[in-house]
Amino acid sequence: MPKFTHHVFICNNQRLPDDPKVSCNADGSGELQKAFKKALAVRGLSRTVRSNKAGCLDQCEHGSTVVVYPEAVWYGNVTPGDVDEIIESHLVGGKPVERLVIADACLNTARCEHKPRRS
Repeated sequence: MPKFTHHVFICNNQRLPDDPKVSCNADGSGELQKAFKKALAVRGLSRTVRSNKAGCLDQCEHGSTVVVYPEAVWYGNVTPGDVDEIIESHLVGGKPVERLVIADACLNTARCEHKPRRS
């Protein structure tokens, strides 16, 4: 079996309904991860691209989060409708989907334009 060229980590974290942070997998269905898995299989990429369920990726303010390695490209507000574009543009074509990329300045920082201000 060939080595994986990419690992796609999809946040599947579930939070309680009253939690102020976004839940990437609110209904527990894992819809986004299943969409990646299915789309990769349809394209014959399952043996070279691994779709992984992840726990919290700690980017809650960016909605459903996906990170692609080895490039370490972080995507935010990803929906199942974005899966084909990420696969075709990034995983096949080598070009990240810029409209979904989380800016480096917003990753693992105390403040960014997407984080709510605390008093």
